[in-house]
Amino acid sequence: MSVIVAARRTAVVPAGGAFASFDFHTLAAPVIRGCLADAGLSGDAVDEVIVGNALGAGGNPARLCALAAGLPERVAGLSIDRQCVSGLDAILLADALIRSGMAKVVIAGGAESASRRPLRLRTFADGRPAERYDQAAFTPWPDRDPDMAQAADRLAQDHGIDRAAQDAWAVRSHALALSARDRLTREIVPLAGVVQDAFTRPLTLRTCARAPIVAGSMTAANAAVAADGAAFVVVVSDALAATLPCNAVRIVGGRTLGASPDLPGLAPVAAIAATLRAAGLRPQDLTAIEIMEAYAVQALACIAGADLDPARVNRHGGALARGHPIGASGAINAVRLVQDLWQTGGTGLAAIAAAGGIGTALLLQG
Repeated sequence: MSVIVAARRTAVVPAGGAFASFDFHTLAAPVIRGCLADAGLSGDAVDEVIVGNALGAGGNPARLCALAAGLPERVAGLSIDRQCVSGLDAILLADALIRSGMAKVVIAGGAESASRRPLRLRTFADGRPAERYDQAAFTPWPDRDPDMAQAADRLAQDHGIDRAAQDAWAVRSHALALSARDRLTREIVPLAGVVQDAFTRPLTLRTCARAPIVAGSMTAANAAVAADGAAFVVVVSDALAATLPCNAVRIVGGRTLGASPDLPGLAPVAAIAATLRAAGLRPQDLTAIEIMEAYAVQALACIAGADLDPARVNRHGGALARGHPIGASGAINAVRLVQDLWQTGGTGLAAIAAAGGIGTALLLQG
């Protein structure tokens, strides 16, 4: 059995803000060091670092993060890119390594800098000038590879979730995050003097009504902004955890599943159902839930589709009140969940969707 013995993150800052000069590994390094300090472990104890990163344009981001954090050179680093689910999948991989006996201490999470993302160019064999592009291809079929905002708007139309409901959820997210600011500060590793999520504000329905439209009912108010940030947890065996001077949350299970690429926002529903079924639990058994809010409609559709209690979801705000550092967002949800379970106990779920129709769920027990 594996457990999480430390969980920390940076603040989340919109692209171009206070973290604009930091590369993703510069964001990651202090969080990794903070996690080890919380767990009472030295860098020498670490067997592997697994890092979700979606915008770093290749290489091995995890290796950079490990070296920047001062870990031993023998720690190779493993990078994964499943877009938005990457940070949560990193934790599932860490759990698998611990359970298999291949590792005793794994640091897992995600780091992303939207501010310093490399430019992407597509080249051609016929000698045409290279063309810049922003969104990578997520399916081999152009007619089934929608823009994310347009896909979210289709989800809203298909499920009858109007702009008023989406805006109300966005207002809720900011209000809860504002009221929890002191609590949230305890999980944040200070960086560049930033100790709070920079985007959180007193959002109102009137402000939402004035927000620029992105696509259909998707607006700048009910969609998460691109952001910079990092989040990590330390995963160890339960036997090792018993020797450490820190709290522990047990990893019960989790799943990553593919779903329709046409409506990627719904992908977590199947992953949530499979995760709960494997654990012999019902949605009502969950005491705390962290659902990704890339778009308000995504959260609302997943809550309804998975039969979750809205009152237990994102009780201290979500990504709408923080921002969306793609490869790190799943890990941020996990850190939020761990921190809450340390305070209240119980059983918690974190879930997130990714472009291309991928959903991941992680089940924890305090």
